Amino acid sequence: MDVVCVNGEKHINDHELLQAQAHVWNYLFNFINSMSLKCAIDLGIPDVIQNHGKPMTVTELVAALPINATKASSIYRLMRILVHSGFFAQQKLGNNDQEEGYVLTHASRLLLNGDPLSVTPFLKAMLDPILTKPWHFLGAWFQNDDPTPFDTAHGRTFWDYGGHDPMLSHFFNEGMASDARLVSSILIHKCEGVFQGLNSMVDVGGGIGTVAKAISDAFPHLECTVFDLPRVVAGLQDRGNLKYVGGDMFEAVPAADAVLLKWILHDWNDEECVKILKRCKEAISRGGKGGKAIIIDMVLTEKNHKVNDASIETQLFFDMLMMVLVTGKERNEEEWATLFLAAGFSDYKITPIMGLRSLIEVYP
Repeated sequence: MDVVCVNGEKHINDHELLQAQAHVWNYLFNFINSMSLKCAIDLGIPDVIQNHGKPMTVTELVAALPINATKASSIYRLMRILVHSGFFAQQKLGNNDQEEGYVLTHASRLLLNGDPLSVTPFLKAMLDPILTKPWHFLGAWFQNDDPTPFDTAHGRTFWDYGGHDPMLSHFFNEGMASDARLVSSILIHKCEGVFQGLNSMVDVGGGIGTVAKAISDAFPHLECTVFDLPRVVAGLQDRGNLKYVGGDMFEAVPAADAVLLKWILHDWNDEECVKILKRCKEAISRGGKGGKAIIIDMVLTEKNHKVNDASIETQLFFDMLMMVLVTGKERNEEEWATLFLAAGFSDYKITPIMGLRSLIEVYP
């Protein structure tokens, strides 16, 4: 086998060199998976296939889509890569028929507009140009004094931008709400014991209250409070055992038996997290009660654990996302424990039941 000289080193044979080139190309063009998926959403392909009620041929799909007739032949190419990436599958139309039609997979069912657990709003938010632009400034950010690449790209922080741009605020709130619906269903069905013995709970940074609504409905005895910035909860109406309170989690958190922090702490750096956790500890300790903090966030998995590489990669993607958009990070168990100790908590329990994320109960 031929040996190729690269940078003066005669150790790479032609096969290894071509493999290395393919590896670079594959990661170089990773964005094509994301953008092809976004295209399928923009065209409504998952809903069209779902409404067809049976495997849908490419001819039928083309006829049903709102596309220019000159682009019809390109739909097959779009679907080919989406089948390869697992968002659609192909099935024979009948036992004796060699023709195949497209069907949904578990992943594409999460992209249906009518599905209450749809992740489409989150996908649209993350792939909006406002949030993809900062990635082009990552290299420049490493060389300047800006807090985040988002700040480098837009001249202000993510939170400031969202506070002044209704479109970004809407995308963000809808994206978080769509994720909250999925998390709520799992939290209520699999983690019912987490709420035993509690009479009150505050959902810190709870947005428009999607999680708190689900919990308050499932546990009528539990007084639930959605606590977020005044502009977020403005106009939202209290109902039954659910109420909305505006405020700043860095200043004070309403008193309760428990505080819920769903996908909040990974947005902030260690110093900011300790401040939030201290306010939470004060909230659950008023009146001499012990209480607890309930955290839903990622616990980074070490490479030697029995977790597939794809899951680890996704967690690392989120860590980079936190670095680019905000000042936060994803943390391993040791880093979480350090935060809890610094905030004055004494013990914690991690339950890896939320897929890529974990349920963490923290005690004073």
